[in-house]
Amino acid sequence: MPVISQFYGILIYLYLEIGGHHNKPHIHAKYNEYEISITFDGEILNGKMPIKQRKLIEAWIEIHREELNAAWHAYNSDGEIIKIKGLE
Repeated sequence: MPVISQFYGILIYLYLEIGGHHNKPHIHAKYNEYEISITFDGEILNGKMPIKQRKLIEAWIEIHREELNAAWHAYNSDGEIIKIKGLE
């Protein structure tokens, strides 16, 4: 589970989920004891996150949607990890 970005204490991961229960492109985010899986369209697949951090994650996804799609496909096709800049 490589970290592809981090900002304001939030870690963003991609998981290789061959045959997993999430078939939509998505990220996993962790902040302290909270974890969330969220699609690139903002749909929450699993987990909980404080509202402030969730809004930051949603903004980051919106800004980096094209890069996220490229990173998702690269990681799921050949395991390539593409890092994406965090929020500043």
